[in-house]
Amino acid sequence: MKVSDIIASLGVTILLIAFLLNLYKKLPAYSRWYSGMNFLGAGLCGASSYMITFYPFVVLESIWAAFALWSFIKVPRGTSN
Repeated sequence: MKVSDIIASLGVTILLIAFLLNLYKKLPAYSRWYSGMNFLGAGLCGASSYMITFYPFVVLESIWAAFALWSFIKVPRGTSN
């Protein structure tokens, strides 16, 4: 398994965990944890896509990560869940 595969697998796993936790109402979509997991997962997926030169996915994941970061910053301080 290549390094890019490991990075992509980790990123996708983080994104799926965040999605499932939100789906089962364990992690609200407006929380810092959810935004942070989306930022980290999308960033890792984008980085792995860059490593394999698959640029359409780099664009998608970069936009996803940017909005997740914006959401992370926008969430009021003290919101932990």
